[in-house]
Amino acid sequence: MAHIRSGSSRLLLWPLVVALAVGIGLVNPAATSAFASPKLVAGEQVELSVLVYNIEYSGDASTDRVIREIDADIVGVLESYNRLPEIARKTGYPYYNVSLQLLSKFPILEPSGAEGLYSLIEVEPGYVVAFFNTHLDYVKYGPSRLVKGFSEKAVTQSEIIVRANSINILTPDISSLIGQGYPVFLTGDLNSPSTLDYTKATVGTRAGIDSAMRWPVSDALFKAGMRDAYRDVHRNPVRVPGITMVDPDFRKGGSGDRIDYIYAGGPSTTLTSTVVGELGGPDVGIGFKKWTSDHRAVLSTFQVTPVALPTTVSLNTRMLNQGDTLNVRYNAPGYSSTSIIVVPEGATKSAAILTNSTSESGSTSFATTALSPAGYDIVMLSSNGTELARNSFWVRSTGAGVDLQSGADTYKVGEPIDISWTNGPANRWDWIGVYRAGAANPNKDDYLLWGYVGGHNSGALPPQVSGSMTLGAQSQGKPWPLPPGDYRIHYLLTDQYKSAGYHDIKVVK
Repeated sequence: MAHIRSGSSRLLLWPLVVALAVGIGLVNPAATSAFASPKLVAGEQVELSVLVYNIEYSGDASTDRVIREIDADIVGVLESYNRLPEIARKTGYPYYNVSLQLLSKFPILEPSGAEGLYSLIEVEPGYVVAFFNTHLDYVKYGPSRLVKGFSEKAVTQSEIIVRANSINILTPDISSLIGQGYPVFLTGDLNSPSTLDYTKATVGTRAGIDSAMRWPVSDALFKAGMRDAYRDVHRNPVRVPGITMVDPDFRKGGSGDRIDYIYAGGPSTTLTSTVVGELGGPDVGIGFKKWTSDHRAVLSTFQVTPVALPTTVSLNTRMLNQGDTLNVRYNAPGYSSTSIIVVPEGATKSAAILTNSTSESGSTSFATTALSPAGYDIVMLSSNGTELARNSFWVRSTGAGVDLQSGADTYKVGEPIDISWTNGPANRWDWIGVYRAGAANPNKDDYLLWGYVGGHNSGALPPQVSGSMTLGAQSQGKPWPLPPGDYRIHYLLTDQYKSAGYHDIKVVK
């Protein structure tokens, strides 16, 4: 989503996890079932409904109503930001995860080895599906660049840099999970069309489709073994384009592309898939009189075979404020007794700070009141002290703001500006904005240079509490170089304009 004001050592510790080193060819993405012989213990088939919905800048009562009335089992909610707990309360969902932007009727577990990239959702007691939800960067939007006359080669190159590199953060885990026999789902506002929609048949049907074109994000997901659920059901992109977002806005008569998706892989069959949007809109199967988001949503249903929860120590969230309760779901098949300990990040069991005795499978919790803001590991041990699984979490301070620093107080014109921060709030789509010192109120003044704290990968990477970036010729916004003068650099929250801290610098000739 664009800003609207502008002045110018993966450690996989599950015993059943294996390294998947097969190059999966570009499978037929329209197939409705893609996995035959799961390696994990399979449960009974269940029907699962999934909604993907970009609610636009935290949404409002009307977007809450859509979620509540659709009543899907799992919702990938894009741009929900820190309003997600409120959305969960108002829509009746018992489980939510702010980092992953998920609502669910079933427990959401962040498992060992996932490192914040995906969850396991316990759709039946003891049986799970794997679930990813991502939001790729919107800059250098490919269809708009095609309309402006950029070559397909140039657009493909920018797609790889801005979006495909981000989705490829997720595809190794997607491939691995499918290879083990998990049902795998990915919801997302991918800000990119699909190869399935830019075909010889669709040439000339919309502005910018001048020839059949391959789009790197969709191809990466197909190669990983995923299927496009909407195209499972609606195989003809000429007859059923399924547009979800356009430029100009579809609410003002624009026409555009399908960029909001539900992908599925592993033991599942797509049953239905439909666009949710404004009443009477093209291809809208479920319509609402009041539609306020700039995206339409997509609802799909699946027949799914979940698999048994593996050996894991899972968390309901990996980011906590000091004083929050850390809730733990653990599973150790074959071990009659275990213990769960908390240690400083990377430490061994001898450094245990907190300890709970547990059984083979179940839940436990820890108070974080006595834990200072820092990174920690939670470790599951067998009765003889063997480490069975490990996960990580972070305790954040509730009082201190973001500590934002620069490498120097004064920079020469054209000299790159190095910025770093600690004690960040760990939100997706936090960003750094540069303002003139005399016009530095983010609520009313225009920013100059800017960048997401996770760069183009902000929507795919798990949120981080510290980081750095360099402001320079490759930064978004203008002008560059900054002319001589005084500047204030803000750390701004969740793609919006609330500052969590700032730092002042000077630029001289």
